[in-house]
Amino acid sequence: MTKILETHTMIRLAVCIVIGAAIWLVPAPENVDQAGWHVLAVFVATLVSFLIKPLAMGPMVLLAIVFLSATGTLRFADALYGFGDTVVWLVVAAFLIAGSVAKTGLGRRIALAMVAKLGHTTLGLGYSAAVAELILAPFVPSNTARGGGVMAPIMNSLAHALDSKPDDNPERAGSYLMLVGAHSNLVTAAMFLTGMAGNVLVSRAAKDIFEVDFGWGTWLLGSIVPGLVTLAVLPYFLHRLVKPTMRDGWAAQQKAKTELKSMGKLSQHELIMATVFALLLILWVSTPLHGLGTGVVALIGVSILILTGVQPWSETTGNSGAWDTLIWLGGLVSMAKALKDKGVIDWFANSVQVYVTGFDAVMVAVLLAVIYFYSMYAFSMLTGHIAAMAGAFFTIAIAAGSPPLLMIALFAYFSDLCGCTTNYSSGPVCIYYGLGYVKASHWYQTGFLVSLLHLGIWLSIGMGWWKILGWW
Repeated sequence: MTKILETHTMIRLAVCIVIGAAIWLVPAPENVDQAGWHVLAVFVATLVSFLIKPLAMGPMVLLAIVFLSATGTLRFADALYGFGDTVVWLVVAAFLIAGSVAKTGLGRRIALAMVAKLGHTTLGLGYSAAVAELILAPFVPSNTARGGGVMAPIMNSLAHALDSKPDDNPERAGSYLMLVGAHSNLVTAAMFLTGMAGNVLVSRAAKDIFEVDFGWGTWLLGSIVPGLVTLAVLPYFLHRLVKPTMRDGWAAQQKAKTELKSMGKLSQHELIMATVFALLLILWVSTPLHGLGTGVVALIGVSILILTGVQPWSETTGNSGAWDTLIWLGGLVSMAKALKDKGVIDWFANSVQVYVTGFDAVMVAVLLAVIYFYSMYAFSMLTGHIAAMAGAFFTIAIAAGSPPLLMIALFAYFSDLCGCTTNYSSGPVCIYYGLGYVKASHWYQTGFLVSLLHLGIWLSIGMGWWKILGWW
């Protein structure tokens, strides 16, 4: 079996190499640096690897960076550019903080408290999942850890408490709880720069292509109104779609209260963790007053956790998710910066300008965003979707003269919301689907209707809010 898997890995690697080599050997277009064209070849090969997955993202990006350096395509310092990026370190720090959220049990306590407070009906259970996601999302940048590691086990346990199991009465409550948990996770991922690791790629593309600083505060400012409206509507919308046969959530609410009681009072480490939560939010929101970058603020939080013993250094260094993210995210940022510096982005924008000239700039932005949203059907990972398409679509928007902040906002939020379309779009969605309560066909049908809900809210209320903000 191992030999077969190794053969498959080599074949997939070969496919990536062949595609990259084919682009590499083509002469660079006019006004494009030859080195920039070679960076594009390696970048495309890396994106292909995200789709066919010969290896995990981390090692594939590392191989790409090493190759670009070894061939002299990029100076080693330029290849390492992304590893010093402040937003990349914001995400790494948030991963480290998320580890303490799980370890201390604070995340689970918050989720159970929401269920105990709101879960007297199945609809209330849906809202409790949405609120818990909203509280955790700013601090847990892995939406898989947040949705799959914290929320999904709780939702599954609550379904069982309501006598609803995958093979026995899933329609009683379980199918609704799984769907509302998965879709709420995607909404909260969209609302915060630190809601999903791949969001940083949109933020960096905004900086590199539009020269717009779409940081933590700006991201939240744009999402707060349409995001809260979506979270207010989504549980009810899904409740009407799924129609759980059980409406009374009393048993699940009592189970949550029992589990919450068994956890006892807040531990010292939980109190420290909660204090760090509050401190980070205050410092992030008040950045204009003190001038501390969001990455520095996040690392202050990590430092406090280390100094107080909440997160020993051995656990900090052992957080593989954080350091894996540093490798693939830093490497992608380096390659994206090189594509911009060496003229590839400008060449692409100029090439497509002839096709979009004369069209209404705002309509072009909306059309591109909708195409981007539904292209998620072809991808099995949100981050791969962002890396493959966001930069290219941004350059088309430049050519069309679309308002930069409008374009950035649409792509920033749609990059996560589009995960509603399939049952394989992201880690938490796969986990919720894998629990077995919802058939694939039902997931697709529900996902398409949820996509229409998202487009309806974010293209009306969202764009109205951004108009008030002066973004277009």
